[in-house]
Amino acid sequence: MRRRILLSTLLVVALTALLLGLPLMFTTWRLVHDVTTADLSARLDRVAADLTAQEGEDNRIDGTLDLDRLRLALPADGRLEVIYPDRTGVMQRAVIGGPTVTDALAQRLDLGRNGSLTIEVPGEAVRTTQLQAAAVVLVVVLLSIAGGALISIVTARRLADPLLDVARRAACLGSGDFRVAPGRHGIPELDRVSDVLDSSAVELAALVQRERELVGDVSHQLRSRLTAVRLRLDELANHTDPAVVEESAAAMAQVDRLTDVVNDMVVASRAVRTAGAGTVDVAKELRELVGEWETLYADAERTLRVEISATAPARVNAARLRESVGVLLENALHHGAGEVRLTLREVPARLDAEAGVAREPTALIEVADEGPGVPDELIPHVFDRGFSGSDSTGVGLALARALVETDGGRLELRRARPPVFALFLTVSSPDVPPTQEPPEPAAREPR
Repeated sequence: MRRRILLSTLLVVALTALLLGLPLMFTTWRLVHDVTTADLSARLDRVAADLTAQEGEDNRIDGTLDLDRLRLALPADGRLEVIYPDRTGVMQRAVIGGPTVTDALAQRLDLGRNGSLTIEVPGEAVRTTQLQAAAVVLVVVLLSIAGGALISIVTARRLADPLLDVARRAACLGSGDFRVAPGRHGIPELDRVSDVLDSSAVELAALVQRERELVGDVSHQLRSRLTAVRLRLDELANHTDPAVVEESAAAMAQVDRLTDVVNDMVVASRAVRTAGAGTVDVAKELRELVGEWETLYADAERTLRVEISATAPARVNAARLRESVGVLLENALHHGAGEVRLTLREVPARLDAEAGVAREPTALIEVADEGPGVPDELIPHVFDRGFSGSDSTGVGLALARALVETDGGRLELRRARPPVFALFLTVSSPDVPPTQEPPEPAAREPR
Protein backbone atom coordinates (compact mmCIF):
# COMPACT_ATOMS: atom_id res chain seq x y z
CA MET A 1 0.00 0.00 0.00
CA ARG A 2 2.79 2.39 0.88
CA ARG A 3 4.37 1.82 -2.53
CA ARG A 4 1.08 2.42 -4.35
CA ILE A 5 0.43 5.65 -2.48
CA LEU A 6 3.98 6.82 -3.14
CA LEU A 7 3.92 5.96 -6.84
CA SER A 8 0.48 7.46 -7.46
CA THR A 9 1.37 10.71 -5.70
CA LEU A 10 4.70 10.97 -7.51
CA LEU A 11 2.98 10.30 -10.84
CA VAL A 12 0.45 13.08 -10.25
CA VAL A 13 3.16 15.52 -9.15
CA ALA A 14 5.40 14.62 -12.11
CA LEU A 15 2.59 15.02 -14.65
CA THR A 16 1.55 18.33 -13.13
CA ALA A 17 5.13 19.57 -13.15
CA LEU A 18 5.62 18.53 -16.78
CA LEU A 19 2.31 19.99 -17.96
CA LEU A 20 3.08 23.29 -16.27
CA GLY A 21 6.86 23.28 -16.44
CA LEU A 22 7.37 22.70 -20.17
CA PRO A 23 5.03 25.51 -21.31
CA LEU A 24 6.53 27.76 -18.64
CA MET A 25 10.04 27.04 -19.89
CA PHE A 26 9.01 27.79 -23.50
CA THR A 27 7.26 30.98 -22.39
CA THR A 28 10.33 32.06 -20.44
CA TRP A 29 12.56 31.36 -23.45
CA ARG A 30 10.36 33.50 -25.70
CA LEU A 31 10.03 36.18 -23.03
CA VAL A 32 13.80 36.67 -22.83
CA HIS A 33 13.94 37.00 -26.64
CA ASP A 34 11.04 39.46 -26.70
CA VAL A 35 12.50 41.54 -23.87
CA THR A 36 15.84 41.70 -25.66
CA THR A 37 14.32 42.78 -28.98
CA ALA A 38 12.13 45.34 -27.18
CA ASP A 39 15.24 46.74 -25.51
CA LEU A 40 17.01 46.99 -28.87
CA SER A 41 14.00 48.77 -30.37
CA ALA A 42 14.02 51.25 -27.50
CA ARG A 43 17.72 51.89 -28.05
CA LEU A 44 17.10 52.46 -31.74
CA ASP A 45 14.40 55.01 -30.87
CA ARG A 46 16.88 56.91 -28.68
CA VAL A 47 19.50 56.83 -31.46
CA ALA A 48 16.90 58.09 -33.95
CA ALA A 49 16.02 60.94 -31.59
CA ASP A 50 19.72 61.92 -31.20
CA LEU A 51 20.19 61.68 -34.95
CA THR A 52 17.19 63.95 -35.53
CA ALA A 53 18.61 66.44 -33.06
CA GLN A 54 21.83 66.65 -35.13
CA GLU A 55 20.01 67.31 -38.44
CA GLY A 56 19.77 70.73 -39.95
CA GLU A 57 16.79 72.56 -41.31
CA ASP A 58 16.76 70.41 -44.43
CA ASN A 59 16.81 67.20 -42.38
CA ARG A 60 20.42 66.54 -43.32
CA ILE A 61 23.54 66.20 -41.22
CA ASP A 62 25.75 69.24 -41.46
CA GLY A 63 29.35 68.38 -40.89
CA THR A 64 30.54 65.37 -38.88
CA LEU A 65 28.11 63.06 -37.10
CA ASP A 66 28.52 63.11 -33.29
CA LEU A 67 29.04 59.39 -32.66
CA ASP A 68 29.76 59.80 -28.94
CA ARG A 69 26.15 60.74 -28.28
CA LEU A 70 24.97 57.70 -30.25
CA ARG A 71 27.42 55.42 -28.45
CA LEU A 72 25.57 55.95 -25.18
CA ALA A 73 22.62 53.97 -26.49
CA LEU A 74 24.77 51.02 -27.63
CA PRO A 75 24.93 47.96 -25.28
CA ALA A 76 28.24 46.31 -24.47
CA ASP A 77 29.61 44.11 -27.24
CA GLY A 78 26.96 45.56 -29.55
CA ARG A 79 27.26 47.08 -32.99
CA LEU A 80 25.37 50.06 -34.41
CA GLU A 81 25.22 50.87 -38.08
CA VAL A 82 23.91 54.33 -39.03
CA ILE A 83 23.05 55.22 -42.62
CA TYR A 84 22.23 58.94 -43.02
CA PRO A 85 22.27 61.64 -45.79
CA ASP A 86 24.98 64.26 -45.60
CA ARG A 87 24.60 67.91 -46.57
CA THR A 88 24.84 67.09 -50.30
CA GLY A 89 22.22 64.31 -50.01
CA VAL A 90 24.68 61.45 -50.39
CA MET A 91 24.05 58.56 -48.05
CA GLN A 92 26.85 58.05 -45.56
CA ARG A 93 27.53 55.01 -43.37
CA ALA A 94 28.87 55.08 -39.83
CA VAL A 95 29.56 52.07 -37.63
CA ILE A 96 29.89 52.12 -33.87
CA GLY A 97 31.33 49.01 -32.21
CA GLY A 98 33.17 46.04 -33.69
CA PRO A 99 33.30 45.30 -37.38
CA THR A 100 31.09 42.20 -37.03
CA VAL A 101 29.02 40.47 -34.37
CA THR A 102 29.04 36.68 -34.30
CA ASP A 103 25.62 35.02 -34.45
CA ALA A 104 24.02 38.45 -34.13
CA LEU A 105 20.53 39.26 -32.93
CA ALA A 106 19.67 42.37 -34.99
CA GLN A 107 16.96 44.99 -34.91
CA ARG A 108 16.51 47.50 -37.75
CA LEU A 109 14.71 50.85 -37.86
CA ASP A 110 13.96 52.30 -41.32
CA LEU A 111 14.05 56.12 -41.42
CA GLY A 112 12.87 56.38 -45.03
CA ARG A 113 14.76 59.13 -46.96
CA ASN A 114 16.73 59.89 -43.82
CA GLY A 115 18.45 56.49 -43.85
CA SER A 116 18.22 53.55 -41.48
CA LEU A 117 19.52 52.29 -38.15
CA THR A 118 20.63 48.73 -37.43
CA ILE A 119 21.67 47.51 -33.99
CA GLU A 120 23.16 44.08 -33.31
CA VAL A 121 24.06 42.20 -30.13
CA PRO A 122 25.72 38.76 -29.74
CA GLY A 123 23.14 35.98 -29.87
CA GLU A 124 25.23 33.89 -27.47
CA ALA A 125 24.60 36.33 -24.63
CA VAL A 126 20.86 36.21 -25.31
CA ARG A 127 20.84 32.42 -25.33
CA THR A 128 22.84 32.39 -22.12
CA THR A 129 20.15 34.50 -20.49
CA GLN A 130 17.48 32.26 -21.96
CA LEU A 131 19.23 29.15 -20.61
CA GLN A 132 19.57 30.73 -17.18
CA ALA A 133 15.87 31.57 -17.08
CA ALA A 134 14.96 28.07 -18.27
CA ALA A 135 17.27 26.60 -15.62
CA VAL A 136 15.48 28.58 -12.92
CA VAL A 137 12.15 27.21 -14.13
CA LEU A 138 13.61 23.69 -14.23
CA VAL A 139 14.90 24.04 -10.68
CA VAL A 140 11.45 25.17 -9.55
CA VAL A 141 9.90 22.14 -11.29
CA LEU A 142 12.40 19.76 -9.69
CA LEU A 143 11.84 21.33 -6.27
CA SER A 144 8.10 20.88 -6.70
CA ILE A 145 8.64 17.22 -7.63
CA ALA A 146 10.94 16.76 -4.63
CA GLY A 147 8.41 18.44 -2.36
CA GLY A 148 5.67 16.23 -3.75
CA ALA A 149 7.84 13.16 -3.21
CA LEU A 150 8.50 14.20 0.38
CA ILE A 151 4.82 14.79 1.01
CA SER A 152 3.93 11.46 -0.61
CA ILE A 153 6.49 9.63 1.55
CA VAL A 154 5.16 11.24 4.71
CA THR A 155 1.56 10.57 3.67
CA ALA A 156 2.30 6.97 2.73
CA ARG A 157 4.03 6.36 6.04
CA ARG A 158 1.28 8.20 7.90
CA LEU A 159 -1.32 5.89 6.39
CA ALA A 160 0.56 2.64 5.80
CA ASP A 161 2.24 2.24 9.20
CA PRO A 162 -1.01 2.54 11.19
CA LEU A 163 -2.72 0.12 8.81
CA LEU A 164 0.11 -2.37 9.23
CA ASP A 165 -0.11 -1.94 12.99
CA VAL A 166 -3.85 -2.59 12.94
CA ALA A 167 -3.29 -5.66 10.74
CA ARG A 168 -0.61 -6.93 13.13
CA ARG A 169 -2.97 -6.32 16.05
CA ALA A 170 -5.71 -8.30 14.31
CA ALA A 171 -3.26 -11.13 13.56
CA CYS A 172 -2.19 -11.23 17.23
CA LEU A 173 -5.83 -11.34 18.25
CA GLY A 174 -6.40 -14.31 15.96
CA SER A 175 -3.41 -16.13 17.46
CA GLY A 176 -4.74 -15.74 21.00
CA ASP A 177 -2.87 -12.62 22.08
CA PHE A 178 -5.58 -10.62 23.85
CA ARG A 179 -3.46 -7.67 24.91
CA VAL A 180 -5.02 -4.22 24.72
CA ALA A 181 -3.03 -1.78 22.58
CA PRO A 182 -2.68 1.51 24.48
CA GLY A 183 -1.43 3.62 21.56
CA ARG A 184 -3.52 5.37 18.94
CA HIS A 185 -2.57 6.81 15.55
CA GLY A 186 -4.42 10.12 15.40
CA ILE A 187 -6.53 8.94 12.45
CA PRO A 188 -10.19 8.76 13.57
CA GLU A 189 -11.14 5.82 11.35
CA LEU A 190 -8.12 3.70 12.34
CA ASP A 191 -8.48 4.67 15.99
CA ARG A 192 -12.07 3.48 15.82
CA VAL A 193 -10.86 0.14 14.42
CA SER A 194 -8.29 -0.08 17.24
CA ASP A 195 -11.02 0.58 19.81
CA VAL A 196 -13.14 -2.18 18.32
CA LEU A 197 -10.18 -4.58 18.34
CA ASP A 198 -9.47 -3.78 21.98
CA SER A 199 -13.11 -4.38 22.89
CA SER A 200 -13.03 -7.64 20.95
CA ALA A 201 -9.83 -8.66 22.74
CA VAL A 202 -11.43 -8.08 26.13
CA GLU A 203 -14.56 -10.03 25.17
CA LEU A 204 -12.58 -12.88 23.60
CA ALA A 205 -10.32 -13.14 26.62
CA ALA A 206 -13.36 -13.39 28.87
CA LEU A 207 -14.98 -15.93 26.53
CA VAL A 208 -11.85 -18.08 26.36
CA GLN A 209 -11.49 -17.95 30.11
CA ARG A 210 -15.12 -18.98 30.65
CA GLU A 211 -14.79 -21.85 28.17
CA ARG A 212 -11.54 -22.95 29.79
CA GLU A 213 -13.13 -22.95 33.22
CA LEU A 214 -16.13 -24.85 31.83
CA VAL A 215 -13.89 -27.50 30.25
CA GLY A 216 -11.96 -27.86 33.50
CA ASP A 217 -15.08 -28.13 35.62
CA VAL A 218 -16.76 -30.61 33.25
CA SER A 219 -13.66 -32.80 33.00
CA HIS A 220 -13.21 -32.75 36.76
CA GLN A 221 -16.84 -33.68 37.40
CA LEU A 222 -16.82 -36.40 34.75
CA ARG A 223 -13.65 -37.99 36.06
CA SER A 224 -14.94 -37.81 39.64
CA ARG A 225 -18.17 -39.53 38.67
CA LEU A 226 -16.36 -42.11 36.56
CA THR A 227 -14.08 -42.86 39.48
CA ALA A 228 -17.11 -43.40 41.72
CA VAL A 229 -18.71 -45.71 39.13
CA ARG A 230 -15.48 -47.65 38.83
CA LEU A 231 -15.34 -48.17 42.59
CA ARG A 232 -18.88 -49.56 42.53
CA LEU A 233 -17.95 -51.88 39.66
CA ASP A 234 -14.89 -53.07 41.57
CA GLU A 235 -17.20 -54.23 44.34
CA LEU A 236 -19.26 -56.22 41.84
CA ALA A 237 -16.11 -57.98 40.66
CA ASN A 238 -16.19 -60.04 43.89
CA HIS A 239 -19.81 -61.15 43.39
CA THR A 240 -20.57 -64.87 43.56
CA ASP A 241 -22.57 -64.85 40.35
CA PRO A 242 -20.21 -65.29 37.33
CA ALA A 243 -22.64 -63.43 35.07
CA VAL A 244 -22.58 -60.40 37.35
CA VAL A 245 -18.78 -60.50 37.43
CA GLU A 246 -18.66 -60.69 33.62
CA GLU A 247 -21.04 -57.77 33.20
CA SER A 248 -19.14 -55.70 35.76
CA ALA A 249 -15.88 -56.33 33.90
CA ALA A 250 -17.45 -55.23 30.63
CA ALA A 251 -18.90 -52.12 32.29
CA MET A 252 -15.51 -51.34 33.84
CA ALA A 253 -13.87 -51.57 30.41
CA GLN A 254 -16.44 -49.10 29.08
CA VAL A 255 -15.72 -46.78 32.01
CA ASP A 256 -11.97 -46.99 31.31
CA ARG A 257 -12.51 -46.18 27.64
CA LEU A 258 -14.76 -43.25 28.55
CA THR A 259 -12.10 -42.00 30.98
CA ASP A 260 -9.50 -42.17 28.21
CA VAL A 261 -11.80 -40.24 25.87
CA VAL A 262 -12.30 -37.49 28.47
CA ASN A 263 -8.54 -37.25 29.06
CA ASP A 264 -7.84 -37.14 25.31
CA MET A 265 -10.39 -34.35 24.83
CA VAL A 266 -8.85 -32.30 27.64
CA VAL A 267 -5.35 -32.84 26.23
CA ALA A 268 -6.58 -31.79 22.77
CA SER A 269 -8.19 -28.70 24.28
CA ARG A 270 -4.89 -27.78 25.92
CA ALA A 271 -3.01 -28.37 22.65
CA VAL A 272 -5.33 -26.00 20.80
CA ARG A 273 -5.08 -23.47 23.59
CA THR A 274 -1.27 -23.42 23.52
CA ALA A 275 -0.94 -23.48 19.73
CA GLY A 276 0.64 -20.01 19.70
CA ALA A 277 3.16 -20.89 22.38
CA GLY A 278 6.77 -21.78 21.70
CA THR A 279 9.98 -22.40 23.58
CA VAL A 280 10.98 -19.09 25.17
CA ASP A 281 13.95 -18.15 27.33
CA VAL A 282 11.98 -16.78 30.25
CA ALA A 283 15.05 -15.32 31.98
CA LYS A 284 15.99 -13.33 28.87
CA GLU A 285 12.45 -12.04 28.39
CA LEU A 286 12.26 -10.94 32.03
CA ARG A 287 15.60 -9.11 31.87
CA GLU A 288 14.48 -7.20 28.78
CA LEU A 289 11.13 -6.40 30.42
CA VAL A 290 12.84 -5.17 33.59
CA GLY A 291 14.99 -2.84 31.46
CA GLU A 292 11.80 -1.18 30.22
CA TRP A 293 10.30 -0.81 33.71
CA GLU A 294 13.39 0.33 35.64
CA THR A 295 13.01 3.90 34.34
CA LEU A 296 9.39 4.09 35.50
CA TYR A 297 10.30 2.76 38.92
CA ALA A 298 13.21 5.22 39.17
CA ASP A 299 10.90 8.12 38.29
CA ALA A 300 8.55 7.00 41.06
CA GLU A 301 11.53 6.65 43.44
CA ARG A 302 10.79 2.96 43.89
CA THR A 303 13.16 -0.01 43.79
CA LEU A 304 12.72 -2.98 41.47
CA ARG A 305 14.88 -5.93 42.54
CA VAL A 306 15.28 -8.93 40.25
CA GLU A 307 16.32 -12.43 41.32
CA ILE A 308 16.65 -14.99 38.52
CA SER A 309 17.84 -18.44 39.54
CA ALA A 310 16.45 -20.48 36.63
CA THR A 311 17.31 -20.46 32.94
CA ALA A 312 15.19 -23.35 31.65
CA PRO A 313 13.02 -22.39 28.66
CA ALA A 314 9.24 -22.55 29.04
CA ARG A 315 6.44 -23.27 26.60
CA VAL A 316 4.81 -19.86 26.31
CA ASN A 317 4.13 -17.02 23.90
CA ALA A 318 6.77 -14.32 24.49
CA ALA A 319 4.40 -11.39 23.87
CA ARG A 320 1.76 -12.79 26.22
CA LEU A 321 4.40 -13.47 28.89
CA ARG A 322 5.75 -9.90 28.73
CA GLU A 323 2.25 -8.45 28.85
CA SER A 324 1.11 -10.54 31.84
CA VAL A 325 4.27 -9.85 33.88
CA GLY A 326 4.04 -6.20 32.84
CA VAL A 327 0.53 -6.06 34.32
CA LEU A 328 1.87 -7.40 37.63
CA LEU A 329 4.73 -4.86 37.65
CA GLU A 330 2.36 -2.02 36.82
CA ASN A 331 -0.03 -3.18 39.53
CA ALA A 332 2.80 -3.24 42.09
CA LEU A 333 3.99 0.21 40.99
CA HIS A 334 0.62 1.95 41.16
CA HIS A 335 -1.11 0.07 43.99
CA GLY A 336 1.81 -1.31 46.02
CA ALA A 337 4.52 0.26 48.12
CA GLY A 338 8.17 -0.17 49.04
CA GLU A 339 10.54 -2.47 47.20
CA VAL A 340 9.17 -4.67 44.42
CA ARG A 341 10.77 -8.09 43.95
CA LEU A 342 10.60 -10.02 40.70
CA THR A 343 11.88 -13.58 41.10
CA LEU A 344 12.21 -16.52 38.74
CA ARG A 345 12.93 -20.03 39.96
CA GLU A 346 12.25 -23.55 38.79
CA VAL A 347 10.03 -26.01 40.64
CA PRO A 348 11.47 -29.46 39.86
CA ALA A 349 9.47 -32.32 38.41
CA ARG A 350 7.67 -34.58 40.85
CA LEU A 351 5.47 -37.63 40.90
CA ASP A 352 1.87 -37.03 41.92
CA ALA A 353 0.99 -40.18 43.84
CA GLU A 354 -2.71 -39.36 44.01
CA ALA A 355 -3.10 -38.78 40.27
CA GLY A 356 -0.53 -41.39 39.34
CA VAL A 357 1.20 -39.11 36.81
CA ALA A 358 4.51 -37.26 36.58
CA ARG A 359 4.23 -33.49 36.98
CA GLU A 360 6.42 -31.55 34.63
CA PRO A 361 8.94 -29.03 36.00
CA THR A 362 7.50 -25.55 36.37
CA ALA A 363 8.98 -22.06 35.98
CA LEU A 364 7.68 -19.96 38.84
CA ILE A 365 7.62 -16.17 38.48
CA GLU A 366 6.69 -14.17 41.57
CA VAL A 367 6.01 -10.43 41.88
CA ALA A 368 5.87 -9.13 45.46
CA ASP A 369 5.90 -5.72 47.07
CA GLU A 370 5.78 -4.29 50.60
CA GLY A 371 2.40 -2.61 50.31
CA PRO A 372 -0.74 -3.15 52.41
CA GLY A 373 -1.85 -5.92 50.08
CA VAL A 374 -5.33 -7.06 49.11
CA PRO A 375 -8.16 -6.57 51.61
CA ASP A 376 -10.06 -9.70 52.65
CA GLU A 377 -13.24 -8.62 50.91
CA LEU A 378 -11.38 -8.21 47.59
CA ILE A 379 -9.53 -11.52 47.60
CA PRO A 380 -12.36 -13.51 45.96
CA HIS A 381 -12.71 -10.90 43.21
CA VAL A 382 -9.12 -9.80 42.54
CA PHE A 383 -9.09 -11.55 39.14
CA ASP A 384 -12.67 -10.70 38.20
CA ARG A 385 -13.01 -8.56 35.10
CA GLY A 386 -14.30 -5.06 35.76
CA PHE A 387 -13.80 -5.28 39.52
CA SER A 388 -11.33 -2.89 41.11
CA GLY A 389 -10.66 -1.72 44.61
CA SER A 390 -9.15 1.56 43.35
CA ASP A 391 -9.69 3.90 40.43
CA SER A 392 -8.37 1.46 37.81
CA THR A 393 -10.41 -0.23 35.09
CA GLY A 394 -10.34 -3.69 36.68
CA VAL A 395 -9.15 -5.27 33.43
CA GLY A 396 -5.42 -5.74 34.02
CA LEU A 397 -5.30 -8.76 36.35
CA ALA A 398 -8.18 -10.49 34.57
CA LEU A 399 -6.46 -10.04 31.23
CA ALA A 400 -3.12 -11.18 32.67
CA ARG A 401 -4.70 -14.39 33.96
CA ALA A 402 -6.40 -14.98 30.59
CA LEU A 403 -3.08 -14.51 28.76
CA VAL A 404 -1.25 -16.88 31.09
CA GLU A 405 -3.92 -19.55 30.92
CA THR A 406 -3.96 -19.27 27.13
CA ASP A 407 -0.47 -20.83 27.20
CA GLY A 408 -1.48 -23.46 29.73
CA GLY A 409 -0.07 -21.62 32.74
CA ARG A 410 -1.58 -20.32 35.97
CA LEU A 411 -1.69 -16.95 37.68
CA GLU A 412 -2.52 -16.93 41.38
CA LEU A 413 -2.56 -14.67 44.40
CA ARG A 414 -0.29 -16.70 46.68
CA ARG A 415 -0.36 -14.25 49.57
CA ALA A 416 -2.67 -11.32 50.19
CA ARG A 417 -0.61 -9.28 52.70
CA PRO A 418 2.05 -8.36 51.73
CA PRO A 419 0.90 -9.27 48.22
CA VAL A 420 2.62 -12.00 46.22
CA PHE A 421 1.39 -12.91 42.75
CA ALA A 422 2.69 -16.18 41.29
CA LEU A 423 2.83 -17.15 37.63
CA PHE A 424 3.39 -20.83 36.78
CA LEU A 425 4.70 -21.89 33.37
CA THR A 426 5.39 -25.38 32.03
CA VAL A 427 9.07 -26.11 31.42
CA SER A 428 10.23 -28.72 28.93
CA SER A 429 12.54 -31.28 30.54
CA PRO A 430 14.13 -34.25 28.77
CA ASP A 431 14.26 -36.20 32.03
CA VAL A 432 10.50 -36.21 32.58
CA PRO A 433 8.14 -37.77 30.02
CA PRO A 434 5.29 -35.61 28.79
CA THR A 435 2.20 -35.72 30.94
CA GLN A 436 -0.48 -37.82 29.28
CA GLU A 437 -3.23 -36.55 31.56
CA PRO A 438 -3.63 -32.86 32.28
CA PRO A 439 -2.91 -32.30 35.95
CA GLU A 440 -5.61 -31.10 38.26
CA PRO A 441 -5.04 -27.50 39.37
CA ALA A 442 -3.28 -27.18 42.68
CA ALA A 443 -5.20 -25.79 45.60
CA ARG A 444 -5.67 -22.07 45.16
CA GLU A 445 -6.52 -19.34 47.54
CA PRO A 446 -10.09 -18.09 47.19
CA ARG A 447 -10.55 -15.57 44.45
